[in-house]
Amino acid sequence: MSEPLLEVRDLKKHFPVGSLLLGKVRGWVKAVDGISFTINAGETLGLVGESGCGKTTTSKLILAAEEPTAGVIEFEGRNIVDLTDKDLMDYRRKVQVVFQDPYSSLSPRMRIGEIIGEPIQTHERVSQGEVRTRVGELLELVGLRPDMARLFPHEFSGGQRQRLAIARALSTNARLIVLDEPVSALDVSIRAHIIGLLEEIQARLGVSYLFIAHDLAAIAHISQQIAVMYLGKLVEVAESLELCANPLHPYTKALFAASLPSHPDEEKKEIVLSGEVPSALNPPSGCRFHPRCPFVMPRCSEREPDLIEVSPGHRVSCYLYESSR
Repeated sequence: MSEPLLEVRDLKKHFPVGSLLLGKVRGWVKAVDGISFTINAGETLGLVGESGCGKTTTSKLILAAEEPTAGVIEFEGRNIVDLTDKDLMDYRRKVQVVFQDPYSSLSPRMRIGEIIGEPIQTHERVSQGEVRTRVGELLELVGLRPDMARLFPHEFSGGQRQRLAIARALSTNARLIVLDEPVSALDVSIRAHIIGLLEEIQARLGVSYLFIAHDLAAIAHISQQIAVMYLGKLVEVAESLELCANPLHPYTKALFAASLPSHPDEEKKEIVLSGEVPSALNPPSGCRFHPRCPFVMPRCSEREPDLIEVSPGHRVSCYLYESSR
């Protein structure tokens, strides 16, 4: 078996509340608090969870936009924290991002040919003619016409702008693309087209994705593996088909219960969660989900359960399954 393209081990990111310079730190926001996962070449990992669970912070750490408090992020066998100068530039070329709102990430003053061509000129020594050719090929790859390179972002629809953002991410021959809520701002019909496009590109180019979303349907459709995140922790990790057929953690079950059924006649299993999501500044002791869990036990508040493998490739952090160790 080949080595993972990306391997994350015990990754943490804690933000100080107060002033570090003055030594008046009142506490730490534990946005990401010890998560581990891998992404293989040509595969997709779906990262799902409620707003504020740490998904976007995780993406910023992988994009080297934030420095981790602790832990390791290895890309192609190298720890990215140790990368400097040319090696770091090469890493940024290979790892790209597509944001939720494409319009805010596309300069309104630049034509599309300039927006997509700029990363090519930054990372490669090529002529203007070669840049124009590459831009035309990328536009065709994402389902747009090459002559659209002369237009400005405001002349495109929301779905077309997201296609442009994907083309720009591919312009550097990226090996991993972080997709941060890439379809949540689009109409339902457009979402299906964009997800289909991403699958076609992956099959053709072998690119890997970290697909971040709160939409379980989109996550399940495109991902080979799903990781469920709650308050900075991974509570369940499994292959996509296995997780959809057999969700184990109470939080994962609640997410599925809150989503639309796959068929109108399907009976939904209601799981009602009490209370609000706790603060990452002062997370609950033990299992962070226990104040809202309908199956809470006394020991849940005493010690945090380990993320254990209960079946091949299926890991869960819950005392309900401790006997499967």
